[in-house]
Amino acid sequence: MTDTTSPAAFTELVNLAARTLGAGVVAANDELFAEKENLIVAAPAEFRPHTFGHKGQIMDGWETRRRRGAGADEPHPTDADHDWAIVRLGVAGVVRGVVVDTAHFTGNYPETGSVEGASVPGAPSPEELAAAEWTELVPRTTLRGDTAHEFPVELEQRFTHVRLNIWPDGGVARLRVYGEVVADPRDLDGLTFDLAAQESGGVATGASDRYFSSPHNLNSLGRAAVMGEGWETRRRRNKDHDWVELKLAGEGEVLAVEVDTTHFVANCPGWASVSGRDGSGEWFDLLPRTRLQPDTRHRLRVTPQRPVTEARLNVFPDGGVARLRLTGRLTEAGRAALALRWLNLVPAAEAEQALAEAGLSAAEAASVSAARPFADAASARATVDALQPQDTPDGADTTRRRAAIWRLLGV
Repeated sequence: MTDTTSPAAFTELVNLAARTLGAGVVAANDELFAEKENLIVAAPAEFRPHTFGHKGQIMDGWETRRRRGAGADEPHPTDADHDWAIVRLGVAGVVRGVVVDTAHFTGNYPETGSVEGASVPGAPSPEELAAAEWTELVPRTTLRGDTAHEFPVELEQRFTHVRLNIWPDGGVARLRVYGEVVADPRDLDGLTFDLAAQESGGVATGASDRYFSSPHNLNSLGRAAVMGEGWETRRRRNKDHDWVELKLAGEGEVLAVEVDTTHFVANCPGWASVSGRDGSGEWFDLLPRTRLQPDTRHRLRVTPQRPVTEARLNVFPDGGVARLRLTGRLTEAGRAALALRWLNLVPAAEAEQALAEAGLSAAEAASVSAARPFADAASARATVDALQPQDTPDGADTTRRRAAIWRLLGV
């Protein structure tokens, strides 16, 4: 039985199924008692007793009708009969753990459940998702009522959607899908963007204090609607300061910094600085210690010194910050590393399509895809160079193939 007495380590990662990142519940076979959209509501589920609507007690979750058998002689559902809901992840990524929360469902929770994942690029319809290839993330397992079930996942694959299955029927309050964002490098080509943003793969990796709210709020999408949607520390009683460290989407050059204290009025830090770190492990200033004003977006241009892979926001002495933005651009090495990770993690069909679109033949794309995972960009290029020549002039194949892998990986 899953231990639910303490949070699993994966719950400290980004919730890929957060509506603030763009997640949505795109389909469900039934939602007669309670709407499927409740599954990804950010707040914990609530219960208000004796609150009845036209279809019964109003539940803060997703709840299906009671299943019945084929007829009077077979009144019970079969072992295969089950309900399901499909969630589009806000950002695609590697799933490290899932929480299936049956909070407040006591006499109406499912007997068992499972979770599957699929990778379908673009904006597929429910019909296209139904026909997709689904991979088991959490095998069918027993569920309990009023319990947050934590399931670690150990699959090295990128997913865009998850499907929650429940047998034979019942209700689930919340579904959380924690993991690591894996952006499509083609979406970032030639752009300046927020290198720290969750949607691009930036993630908070450590913080001195998270008493009032999570450091993951710092690099969420959009602006904070209330103070609780930022990062805030307790009041410091010594002469030190607070900080958050973030891993960036990839190695890049920071061109501008935004420190947003919106909604923080009497608890805004007095000053802030931003440091960067590269492969050497040495921290250096991106933004020197700068005076902050309450409830203000501070937007500051900076001069790139050298590429960074990590950043650290320091606030003096304590307080709250709504958002941190680090606008910049990937280096060639950063773009190549991002692309290689993406290529290694997408399903074979998706990798073959991307390689074919870059310029390889279908047969060549299938051969390169089958050779994954690649340890580094050089091994990917070597695999392309080793492909058998086609009926083209001498050297033309190698030139074409190298151009194709360069377009995809930048090597």
